[in-house]
Amino acid sequence: MNAVVTAQRLPVISLQDVSFSYEGGIEALKRVSLRVAKGEKVAVVGGNGSGKTTLAKHLNGLLKPSSGKVLIGGQDSSRTSVATLARTVGYVFQNPDYQLFCTSVEEEVRFGPHSMGLGRDDESALVERSMKLMGIGHLREQSPISLSLGDRRKVAIASVLATSPEVFVLDEPTTGLDTVESAQLMATLDVLRSEGMTVVLITHEMRLVAQHMDRVIAMSEGSVAFDTEVEEAFSDSDRLRRCKLLAPPITVLAQRLRAQGALSKGAATPLQLVEQVVRVRGERR
Repeated sequence: MNAVVTAQRLPVISLQDVSFSYEGGIEALKRVSLRVAKGEKVAVVGGNGSGKTTLAKHLNGLLKPSSGKVLIGGQDSSRTSVATLARTVGYVFQNPDYQLFCTSVEEEVRFGPHSMGLGRDDESALVERSMKLMGIGHLREQSPISLSLGDRRKVAIASVLATSPEVFVLDEPTTGLDTVESAQLMATLDVLRSEGMTVVLITHEMRLVAQHMDRVIAMSEGSVAFDTEVEEAFSDSDRLRRCKLLAPPITVLAQRLRAQGALSKGAATPLQLVEQVVRVRGERR
């Protein structure tokens, strides 16, 4: 998918020349313009202090731009309450403890859909599906604050997922999860995307970006350094280095093999690397 949203795919989120400064004059975003279309899986990456979390908090109105405009589902975020925007965009904080306040896991997950005034059956269906997707059904009676960091994170994700948002924004959601749990989460996001949900992932895990996302927006010093498809994003090592990023090991290996003439193009995932090797062998027979 091209990074530029076409006329056939209208944006669900649009930032128009957005700048933002914190108290004290620290400019965290500098004239950022971008659009996210329905059904995309977008990774926002960058080094510490690059502006990626500040950008993420503009995607559901938690922060309002100092200048410029943010449109969320066609609504101007500066003129719309966070509660209203939350019906379009669900946001999972980097620290799950910012979102947990109920006495049991089930109550936590139920809070969002219950607040939306859904019928009891619809509410329960969303709760059960969200807990099943996150694998926390067995924890339903436990207090969220008594759980491990990884399980607290799963509860926080499930609680937002239960509101059935059109756009799902997750800030560093794999922190505290092991390799298997991270893979399970990304598989869940793949399912949600296949159902039409838009996924925006703020992460430092380049391997997950390469294997699961469509598009990469790289932030550097408050500006968009590049915005492109995943394969293209990892093709320029110098550009990545300037953004304080490293390509996944598979991509680095593919680049070295390509430099030696063993591959015709790069690869961002193990499957792509295998496909390249098979293709080149077939061409040389």
